[in-house]
Amino acid sequence: MIKIKELEIKGKTFLAPLAGITNLPFRRLVKECGCAVVCSEMISAKGIFYNSKNTLTLMTSQADERPLSVQLFGSEPESMARAAAFVEEMGVADIIDINFGCSVKKVVKQGAGVALMKEPKTSEAVLRAVRKATTLPLTIKIRSGWDGSGLQAFALADIAQDAGVDAIALHPRTAAQGFKGLANWDHIQQLKETLKIPVIGNGDINSVEDAARMFAQTHCDAVMVGRAAMSNPYLLSQIEEYLSKGTYKEPKTGEIFRKMERLIELYVAYFGETHAARMLRGRLAWFVKGLPGCSCFRRDLARIETSGQAITLIRAYETPNDD
Repeated sequence: MIKIKELEIKGKTFLAPLAGITNLPFRRLVKECGCAVVCSEMISAKGIFYNSKNTLTLMTSQADERPLSVQLFGSEPESMARAAAFVEEMGVADIIDINFGCSVKKVVKQGAGVALMKEPKTSEAVLRAVRKATTLPLTIKIRSGWDGSGLQAFALADIAQDAGVDAIALHPRTAAQGFKGLANWDHIQQLKETLKIPVIGNGDINSVEDAARMFAQTHCDAVMVGRAAMSNPYLLSQIEEYLSKGTYKEPKTGEIFRKMERLIELYVAYFGETHAARMLRGRLAWFVKGLPGCSCFRRDLARIETSGQAITLIRAYETPNDD
Protein backbone atom coordinates (compact mmCIF):
# COMPACT_ATOMS: atom_id res chain seq x y z
CA MET A 1 0.00 0.00 0.00
CA ILE A 2 1.07 3.59 -0.64
CA LYS A 3 -0.47 6.71 0.87
CA ILE A 4 -0.59 9.99 -1.08
CA LYS A 5 -1.83 12.74 1.19
CA GLU A 6 -4.90 11.12 2.77
CA LEU A 7 -5.54 8.75 -0.14
CA GLU A 8 -4.71 5.16 0.72
CA ILE A 9 -3.89 3.20 -2.44
CA LYS A 10 -4.18 -0.57 -2.36
CA GLY A 11 -1.12 -1.41 -4.38
CA LYS A 12 2.09 0.06 -5.75
CA THR A 13 1.45 0.25 -9.50
CA PHE A 14 0.46 3.26 -11.58
CA LEU A 15 -0.52 3.34 -15.25
CA ALA A 16 1.41 6.18 -16.89
CA PRO A 17 -0.52 8.82 -18.85
CA LEU A 18 -0.11 8.23 -22.59
CA ALA A 19 -1.58 10.61 -25.16
CA GLY A 20 -4.08 8.86 -27.41
CA ILE A 21 -3.75 5.64 -25.39
CA THR A 22 -4.94 5.99 -21.80
CA ASN A 23 -8.51 6.85 -22.71
CA LEU A 24 -11.43 5.61 -20.61
CA PRO A 25 -11.78 2.20 -22.34
CA PHE A 26 -8.09 1.34 -21.99
CA ARG A 27 -7.95 2.57 -18.39
CA ARG A 28 -10.94 0.41 -17.49
CA LEU A 29 -9.32 -2.62 -19.11
CA VAL A 30 -6.04 -2.15 -17.23
CA LYS A 31 -7.92 -1.52 -14.00
CA GLU A 32 -9.88 -4.75 -14.51
CA CYS A 33 -6.54 -6.52 -14.91
CA GLY A 34 -5.42 -5.35 -11.47
CA CYS A 35 -3.63 -1.98 -11.73
CA ALA A 36 -3.72 0.10 -8.51
CA VAL A 37 -4.02 3.59 -10.07
CA VAL A 38 -4.81 4.61 -13.64
CA CYS A 39 -4.18 8.03 -15.16
CA SER A 40 -5.98 10.07 -17.78
CA GLU A 41 -4.44 11.34 -20.97
CA MET A 42 -2.72 14.71 -20.66
CA ILE A 43 -5.40 17.42 -20.42
CA SER A 44 -4.91 21.05 -21.42
CA ALA A 45 -5.70 23.64 -18.74
CA LYS A 46 -6.50 26.13 -21.50
CA GLY A 47 -8.81 23.59 -23.12
CA ILE A 48 -10.76 23.42 -19.87
CA PHE A 49 -10.88 27.22 -19.66
CA TYR A 50 -12.26 27.51 -23.20
CA ASN A 51 -14.75 24.70 -22.55
CA SER A 52 -13.31 22.60 -25.39
CA LYS A 53 -15.55 19.62 -26.06
CA ASN A 54 -12.58 17.41 -26.95
CA THR A 55 -10.76 18.39 -23.76
CA LEU A 56 -13.76 17.83 -21.51
CA THR A 57 -14.33 14.43 -23.13
CA LEU A 58 -10.90 13.35 -21.91
CA MET A 59 -12.21 13.68 -18.35
CA THR A 60 -15.05 11.20 -18.83
CA SER A 61 -14.78 8.62 -16.08
CA GLN A 62 -16.46 5.56 -14.59
CA ALA A 63 -16.61 4.49 -10.97
CA ASP A 64 -14.94 1.15 -11.72
CA GLU A 65 -11.64 2.80 -12.68
CA ARG A 66 -11.12 4.65 -9.41
CA PRO A 67 -8.80 5.77 -8.02
CA LEU A 68 -8.14 7.97 -11.05
CA SER A 69 -5.34 10.48 -11.52
CA VAL A 70 -6.15 13.34 -13.90
CA GLN A 71 -3.08 14.90 -15.49
CA LEU A 72 -3.09 18.58 -16.43
CA PHE A 73 -0.60 20.52 -18.51
CA GLY A 74 -0.06 24.24 -18.97
CA SER A 75 2.31 27.01 -17.96
CA GLU A 76 0.10 29.78 -16.56
CA PRO A 77 -0.50 29.61 -12.80
CA GLU A 78 -3.97 31.14 -12.96
CA SER A 79 -5.32 28.85 -15.70
CA MET A 80 -3.75 25.79 -14.08
CA ALA A 81 -5.37 26.68 -10.76
CA ARG A 82 -8.77 27.16 -12.42
CA ALA A 83 -8.39 23.82 -14.20
CA ALA A 84 -7.51 22.02 -10.98
CA ALA A 85 -10.49 23.54 -9.18
CA PHE A 86 -12.75 22.53 -12.08
CA VAL A 87 -11.49 18.94 -12.02
CA GLU A 88 -12.12 18.70 -8.28
CA GLU A 89 -15.59 20.21 -8.67
CA MET A 90 -16.45 17.62 -11.34
CA GLY A 91 -15.72 14.85 -8.85
CA VAL A 92 -13.99 12.58 -11.36
CA ALA A 93 -10.47 12.63 -9.93
CA ASP A 94 -8.85 11.19 -6.82
CA ILE A 95 -5.46 12.74 -7.69
CA ILE A 96 -4.47 15.76 -9.74
CA ASP A 97 -1.15 15.37 -11.55
CA ILE A 98 0.80 18.09 -13.32
CA ASN A 99 2.92 17.26 -16.35
CA PHE A 100 6.52 18.46 -16.24
CA GLY A 101 7.83 15.75 -18.53
CA CYS A 102 6.22 15.90 -21.96
CA SER A 103 8.84 16.73 -24.59
CA VAL A 104 6.49 16.91 -27.60
CA LYS A 105 7.25 20.10 -29.55
CA LYS A 106 3.73 21.55 -29.54
CA VAL A 107 3.63 21.25 -25.74
CA VAL A 108 7.15 22.61 -25.21
CA LYS A 109 6.38 25.60 -27.48
CA GLN A 110 3.63 26.57 -25.04
CA GLY A 111 6.17 26.63 -22.21
CA ALA A 112 4.49 23.57 -20.71
CA GLY A 113 5.62 20.01 -20.04
CA VAL A 114 9.38 19.62 -19.75
CA ALA A 115 9.84 23.28 -20.80
CA LEU A 116 8.77 24.22 -17.26
CA MET A 117 11.84 22.48 -15.91
CA LYS A 118 13.90 25.36 -17.34
CA GLU A 119 11.75 27.86 -15.44
CA PRO A 120 11.86 27.13 -11.69
CA LYS A 121 10.11 30.38 -10.73
CA THR A 122 7.22 29.72 -13.08
CA SER A 123 7.09 26.10 -11.94
CA GLU A 124 6.87 27.18 -8.32
CA ALA A 125 4.13 29.70 -9.13
CA VAL A 126 2.13 26.99 -10.94
CA LEU A 127 2.52 24.51 -8.09
CA ARG A 128 1.57 26.98 -5.38
CA ALA A 129 -1.44 28.20 -7.34
CA VAL A 130 -2.70 24.67 -7.97
CA ARG A 131 -2.04 23.61 -4.38
CA LYS A 132 -4.12 26.55 -3.16
CA ALA A 133 -6.92 25.76 -5.62
CA THR A 134 -7.53 22.10 -4.72
CA THR A 135 -7.71 19.88 -1.66
CA LEU A 136 -7.11 16.73 -3.74
CA PRO A 137 -3.79 14.88 -3.54
CA LEU A 138 -1.37 16.67 -5.86
CA THR A 139 1.41 14.91 -7.76
CA ILE A 140 3.82 15.84 -10.55
CA LYS A 141 5.51 13.80 -13.26
CA ILE A 142 8.97 14.99 -14.24
CA ARG A 143 12.00 14.03 -16.33
CA SER A 144 15.66 14.27 -15.40
CA GLY A 145 15.64 17.66 -17.12
CA TRP A 146 17.44 19.02 -20.16
CA ASP A 147 20.80 17.39 -19.47
CA GLY A 148 21.96 14.12 -17.97
CA SER A 149 22.94 15.49 -14.56
CA GLY A 150 19.48 15.28 -13.02
CA LEU A 151 20.06 18.59 -11.24
CA GLN A 152 16.94 20.18 -12.71
CA ALA A 153 14.85 17.25 -11.46
CA PHE A 154 16.29 17.50 -7.96
CA ALA A 155 15.77 21.27 -7.85
CA LEU A 156 12.18 21.01 -9.06
CA ALA A 157 11.47 18.20 -6.60
CA ASP A 158 12.61 20.38 -3.69
CA ILE A 159 10.41 23.22 -4.92
CA ALA A 160 7.47 20.85 -5.32
CA GLN A 161 7.79 19.33 -1.87
CA ASP A 162 8.01 22.78 -0.30
CA ALA A 163 4.94 23.92 -2.30
CA GLY A 164 2.80 21.10 -0.93
CA VAL A 165 3.03 18.48 -3.67
CA ASP A 166 2.20 15.06 -2.21
CA ALA A 167 4.21 12.69 -4.47
CA ILE A 168 6.56 12.82 -7.46
CA ALA A 169 6.91 10.44 -10.39
CA LEU A 170 10.30 10.57 -12.10
CA HIS A 171 11.03 9.34 -15.62
CA PRO A 172 14.82 9.66 -15.59
CA ARG A 173 15.44 10.46 -19.22
CA THR A 174 16.35 13.90 -20.54
CA ALA A 175 14.09 16.03 -22.70
CA ALA A 176 16.28 15.28 -25.72
CA GLN A 177 16.10 11.51 -25.17
CA GLY A 178 12.34 11.21 -25.47
CA PHE A 179 11.91 7.46 -25.05
CA LYS A 180 15.34 6.60 -26.49
CA GLY A 181 18.36 5.32 -24.65
CA LEU A 182 18.31 4.05 -21.08
CA ALA A 183 16.54 5.59 -18.12
CA ASN A 184 19.00 6.51 -15.36
CA TRP A 185 17.49 4.82 -12.32
CA ASP A 186 20.22 6.32 -10.11
CA HIS A 187 18.27 9.58 -10.30
CA ILE A 188 15.21 7.86 -8.83
CA GLN A 189 17.32 6.53 -5.98
CA GLN A 190 18.85 9.96 -5.32
CA LEU A 191 15.42 11.57 -5.33
CA LYS A 192 14.07 8.99 -2.89
CA GLU A 193 17.01 9.62 -0.56
CA THR A 194 16.36 13.36 -0.41
CA LEU A 195 12.54 13.66 -0.31
CA LYS A 196 10.07 13.01 2.47
CA ILE A 197 7.12 12.53 0.09
CA PRO A 198 6.57 9.33 -1.96
CA VAL A 199 8.63 8.82 -5.11
CA ILE A 200 7.20 6.83 -8.03
CA GLY A 201 9.73 5.31 -10.41
CA ASN A 202 9.11 5.26 -14.16
CA GLY A 203 11.11 4.21 -17.20
CA ASP A 204 12.27 0.92 -18.75
CA ILE A 205 9.82 -1.29 -16.85
CA ASN A 206 8.96 -3.91 -19.45
CA SER A 207 8.60 -6.92 -17.17
CA VAL A 208 7.94 -7.94 -13.59
CA GLU A 209 11.68 -8.48 -13.17
CA ASP A 210 12.37 -4.91 -14.28
CA ALA A 211 9.95 -3.60 -11.65
CA ALA A 212 11.53 -5.77 -8.97
CA ARG A 213 14.98 -4.44 -9.88
CA MET A 214 13.74 -0.86 -9.75
CA PHE A 215 12.28 -1.34 -6.27
CA ALA A 216 15.48 -3.03 -5.08
CA GLN A 217 17.83 -0.46 -6.61
CA THR A 218 15.96 2.77 -5.95
CA HIS A 219 13.74 1.97 -2.94
CA CYS A 220 10.97 3.90 -4.69
CA ASP A 221 7.50 3.78 -3.15
CA ALA A 222 5.70 2.67 -6.32
CA VAL A 223 6.32 2.08 -10.01
CA MET A 224 4.67 3.59 -13.07
CA VAL A 225 4.32 1.58 -16.29
CA GLY A 226 3.44 3.05 -19.66
CA ARG A 227 4.07 1.54 -23.07
CA ALA A 228 4.64 -2.02 -21.79
CA ALA A 229 1.04 -2.12 -20.54
CA MET A 230 -0.18 -1.66 -24.10
CA SER A 231 0.92 -5.16 -25.09
CA ASN A 232 0.39 -6.75 -21.67
CA PRO A 233 -2.42 -5.14 -19.64
CA TYR A 234 -1.77 -7.78 -16.98
CA LEU A 235 1.75 -6.51 -16.30
CA LEU A 236 0.76 -4.21 -13.45
CA SER A 237 -1.23 -6.91 -11.68
CA GLN A 238 1.69 -9.32 -12.19
CA ILE A 239 3.93 -6.79 -10.44
CA GLU A 240 1.43 -6.52 -7.59
CA GLU A 241 1.29 -10.32 -7.33
CA TYR A 242 5.07 -10.58 -7.23
CA LEU A 243 5.33 -7.92 -4.52
CA SER A 244 2.82 -9.74 -2.31
CA LYS A 245 3.69 -13.39 -3.05
CA GLY A 246 7.18 -13.45 -4.55
CA THR A 247 5.83 -15.20 -7.67
CA TYR A 248 3.48 -14.33 -10.51
CA LYS A 249 1.53 -16.09 -13.24
CA GLU A 250 1.73 -15.46 -16.96
CA PRO A 251 -1.71 -14.98 -18.53
CA LYS A 252 -2.81 -17.82 -20.75
CA THR A 253 -3.18 -17.02 -24.43
CA GLY A 254 -6.93 -17.48 -24.13
CA GLU A 255 -7.07 -14.83 -21.40
CA ILE A 256 -5.32 -12.38 -23.69
CA PHE A 257 -7.84 -13.02 -26.46
CA ARG A 258 -10.72 -12.47 -24.03
CA LYS A 259 -9.20 -9.13 -23.03
CA MET A 260 -8.98 -8.20 -26.70
CA GLU A 261 -12.72 -8.85 -27.00
CA ARG A 262 -13.33 -6.89 -23.81
CA LEU A 263 -11.43 -3.92 -25.25
CA ILE A 264 -13.64 -4.08 -28.33
CA GLU A 265 -16.72 -3.93 -26.11
CA LEU A 266 -15.37 -0.97 -24.15
CA TYR A 267 -14.28 0.92 -27.27
CA VAL A 268 -17.61 0.49 -29.03
CA ALA A 269 -19.52 1.62 -25.94
CA TYR A 270 -17.39 4.75 -25.67
CA PHE A 271 -16.52 5.73 -29.26
CA GLY A 272 -19.32 4.14 -31.26
CA GLU A 273 -19.07 1.28 -33.77
CA THR A 274 -17.43 3.01 -36.74
CA HIS A 275 -14.87 5.11 -34.89
CA ALA A 276 -14.04 2.26 -32.52
CA ALA A 277 -13.41 -0.22 -35.35
CA ARG A 278 -10.94 2.13 -37.02
CA MET A 279 -9.09 2.81 -33.77
CA LEU A 280 -8.98 -0.88 -32.89
CA ARG A 281 -7.08 -1.72 -36.06
CA GLY A 282 -3.94 -0.59 -34.28
CA ARG A 283 -4.95 -1.14 -30.67
CA LEU A 284 -5.69 -4.86 -30.98
CA ALA A 285 -2.35 -5.45 -32.66
CA TRP A 286 -0.60 -4.59 -29.40
CA PHE A 287 -1.80 -7.77 -27.72
CA VAL A 288 -0.40 -10.33 -30.16
CA LYS A 289 3.22 -9.20 -30.24
CA GLY A 290 5.44 -12.27 -30.47
CA LEU A 291 2.68 -14.77 -31.21
CA PRO A 292 2.99 -17.03 -34.29
CA GLY A 293 1.42 -15.51 -37.40
CA CYS A 294 0.90 -12.12 -35.76
CA SER A 295 2.00 -10.20 -38.88
CA CYS A 296 -0.80 -11.75 -40.94
CA PHE A 297 -3.28 -11.09 -38.15
CA ARG A 298 -2.23 -7.45 -38.01
CA ARG A 299 -2.58 -7.16 -41.76
CA ASP A 300 -6.15 -8.45 -41.57
CA LEU A 301 -6.93 -6.14 -38.64
CA ALA A 302 -5.96 -3.13 -40.75
CA ARG A 303 -9.07 -3.71 -42.87
CA ILE A 304 -11.77 -4.17 -40.23
CA GLU A 305 -14.84 -1.95 -40.43
CA THR A 306 -16.95 -3.40 -37.60
CA SER A 307 -16.48 -4.89 -34.16
CA GLY A 308 -18.01 -8.12 -35.43
CA GLN A 309 -15.27 -8.45 -38.02
CA ALA A 310 -12.67 -7.91 -35.30
CA ILE A 311 -14.14 -10.60 -33.07
CA THR A 312 -14.33 -13.05 -36.00
CA LEU A 313 -10.64 -12.44 -36.75
CA ILE A 314 -9.67 -12.88 -33.11
CA ARG A 315 -11.48 -16.19 -32.77
CA ALA A 316 -10.08 -17.52 -36.03
CA TYR A 317 -6.57 -16.48 -35.00
CA GLU A 318 -7.01 -17.86 -31.48
CA THR A 319 -7.65 -21.48 -32.58
CA PRO A 320 -4.11 -22.37 -33.74
CA ASN A 321 -2.60 -20.32 -30.91
CA ASP A 322 -4.77 -21.78 -28.17
CA ASP A 323 -3.04 -23.07 -25.06
